[in-house]
Amino acid sequence: MALSLPSDKALVPFVSVENMMRLVHHIGIEPMLVDLTNVIEADFRRWPVFDKTPRVASHSRDGVIELMPVSDGEIYSFKYVNGHPKNMARGLQTVTALGLLAKVSTGYPVLLAEMTLLTALRTAATSALAARYLAPKRADIMAIIGNGAQAEFQALAMKAVLGVRKIRLYDIDPAATEKAARNLSDTGIDVAVCPSAESAIEGSQIITTCTADKQLATVLTDNMVGAGVHINAVGGDSPGKTELHRNILLRADSFVEYAPQTRIEGEIQQMAPDYPVTELWTVISSQAQGRRSASQVTLFDSVGFAVEDFSALRYVRESLMGTDYFQNLDIIADPDDPRDLYGMLLRAQ
Repeated sequence: MALSLPSDKALVPFVSVENMMRLVHHIGIEPMLVDLTNVIEADFRRWPVFDKTPRVASHSRDGVIELMPVSDGEIYSFKYVNGHPKNMARGLQTVTALGLLAKVSTGYPVLLAEMTLLTALRTAATSALAARYLAPKRADIMAIIGNGAQAEFQALAMKAVLGVRKIRLYDIDPAATEKAARNLSDTGIDVAVCPSAESAIEGSQIITTCTADKQLATVLTDNMVGAGVHINAVGGDSPGKTELHRNILLRADSFVEYAPQTRIEGEIQQMAPDYPVTELWTVISSQAQGRRSASQVTLFDSVGFAVEDFSALRYVRESLMGTDYFQNLDIIADPDDPRDLYGMLLRAQ
């Protein structure tokens, strides 16, 4: 995993937004989504080795700011991320993020990276990973309800990983749907713009909800969800923010990333504390069943978890080998004599 860096051990490679975009185009968006799906799957298979905790959240009336830490005993990572739905009206992103990897043995950072783009990629890859185990076989039609910043990534991940070829789009804001349809026009996906959520889900085997409003919303009602579909619920990711009517959860089998976090933030916050859920890693590691029948309704109640960020950062660090898609930052004070930090300051005069 080591990068070819200058001998000064205190320099930390930093991947800016510009360099992250260069890296994505160097690898290819769809190949990168496939790679991320596989890297996340590999880390989910070793889920028990991770030191896990629900993310630390600071909520306000305007949104939420969170820290998402995790470690596998050798590498530690955290992500700083916000969620501010009102930002859109100001022309700002609703979600921004940055991430860090550090060696557990020394505590020294080994990577700092933008994670606004990377979070969109890893979220889509995680959705595709869940659908790999939970969606109907040979599913090739997906509805996306909510056509904001996540929509295109979700569509491309499902295409690259599952072979989905038809996407049906709906958003309460027609401009968002027009944007998503335009961006997907040259991707080989058959895109249909739909006048309502009900029309978007017609014939869809996978239904993805990824709306941004921080409220207890009902994007999908029970009568809209037929037998055999897989629901990929991405938008409900904080207390007081949901997208599905609770009756859907009463007849669906619900799968989550990390139950202690999802019970606070996910769709299942609407349910009793003993509402049964299955953590996705147990399905991936063959300890639990995923899809059991063609008529089963499966729900991936995705709120995003720190292991996914760990996987994405680890993948980026390895992908930087042999490239110039990073800058070296002098952000760690590292005197020749570890006891003489003040002397280092004096010599700087």
